[in-house]
Amino acid sequence: MSTHRTVLVLGANGRLGHVAVQAVLAQARRAPAGLPHGAVHLAAALDDTDALAAAAVGAHAVVYAVNPPYTQWTQQMMPLACQGMAVAERLNALFMLPGNVYAFGESMPATLREESPERPSTEKGRQRAGLEAELRARAGRGALRSVVIRAGDFYGGGSGSWLDLVVVKSLAQGKLVYPGPLDVPHAWAYLPDLARAFVAVADRAGMPAFESLHFAGHTLTGRQLLDAVEAAADELGWRPVGGWRRGGVPWGPVRAAGLFVPMLREITRMSYLWRVPHALDGAALQRAVGPLPATPPRQALRAALVDLGFGSRIHATATARPSGAAP
Repeated sequence: MSTHRTVLVLGANGRLGHVAVQAVLAQARRAPAGLPHGAVHLAAALDDTDALAAAAVGAHAVVYAVNPPYTQWTQQMMPLACQGMAVAERLNALFMLPGNVYAFGESMPATLREESPERPSTEKGRQRAGLEAELRARAGRGALRSVVIRAGDFYGGGSGSWLDLVVVKSLAQGKLVYPGPLDVPHAWAYLPDLARAFVAVADRAGMPAFESLHFAGHTLTGRQLLDAVEAAADELGWRPVGGWRRGGVPWGPVRAAGLFVPMLREITRMSYLWRVPHALDGAALQRAVGPLPATPPRQALRAALVDLGFGSRIHATATARPSGAAP
């Protein structure tokens, strides 16, 4: 991004916000770790529109990376998003929303394009559809310019994704877990690549008042994903004696536990995403901004493992000294 243009990232401590903070202003209640040179931390609360707008004067885009707790979407998602929209309106800036595939519902086609029909089959899908409808309505009134960049499941750039919470949770013990059938394609988004797509779109001139674009990311079957994780872990020296073991998520017991644990209930309601094949067609995004950098899955997963603390075990073993050894 050119150095004279400024982007305000709302929610810079989230997964997308963290990797999107490059030559931008970052809004978060606590300063993000590793803030890059040229970025400024704004400690103002999201609902303090006046303070945020005053501190971010000149920002031409607002990346909305606020991520309310999964169990609190009904109470928090729309109010928080409206606060972010208010900041963008005050700045006359482009409001940029990371989208997901929830609004397409369980009957979604295998390839999702911008014109694919929205048929939400869950409450979260209806909430996301409602959020995007609000963006379209504000654009129609001339109050806000906005773009939705839709992507698959996030990974990379830190913790808090299906990759670290489920797939590689037991990697150190030689076990990988996949939440669905191993032969079903699933959409993934490597966050550093997605962040670069946001930067490219933010820098584009002549955008419509509202636009929805799809980020292709990586479409991998469960088997392809686990194969790539194993290969990446092998390169880092984590291959277990006797080889890797694979397991699945026991959805029946998880569903039963959801009767008492709200988070498990919400996760179970979205479990169809692992059974229904889906991929995002990124052709419109490519036409809009040109070719984007795309990290190959194995390389991206290797970097993601390092980010999660699975650094090179080979290097660590080779350089470690026995206890009591002379320097």
